Amino acid sequence: MKFTIADINELSNVATEIIKNINNKKIILFYGDMGAGKTTLIKEICKNAGVVDNVTSPTFSIINEYETKNNEIIYHFDFYRIENIDELHNIGIEEYFFSNNICLIEWPGIVEDFFDKKDVIIVKISQKDNKRLIEINNNN
Repeated sequence: MKFTIADINELSNVATEIIKNINNKKIILFYGDMGAGKTTLIKEICKNAGVVDNVTSPTFSIINEYETKNNEIIYHFDFYRIENIDELHNIGIEEYFFSNNICLIEWPGIVEDFFDKKDVIIVKISQKDNKRLIEINNNN
């Protein structure tokens, strides 16, 4: 699926599509340059999923945990500052990834090998002419 977004209000449609496609794929990898809108899209996904907590970028905390109205947990990761995989092993990253909770991962390059591509949703965001191009691949 591909979307061209000219206005931030259009992100709700993209978030709805991502949520509809989650099914058993609870790992969502977000790719895009700095400032492309990864966190903004994740905020909209969390809003549409019924998150009751304040959604913020986990750039310094690495992991944010959000609760939904249905008492479900969503994990939000930002691996921008992670230099090696050992840092993630030390915080027990596997427990998060294989918890069966939704995991929204920004800057996922360092953990790509944890997952079989058929088990994840990949979201690529790019910018062109003041618009966001969002490509969603659920590898079906």
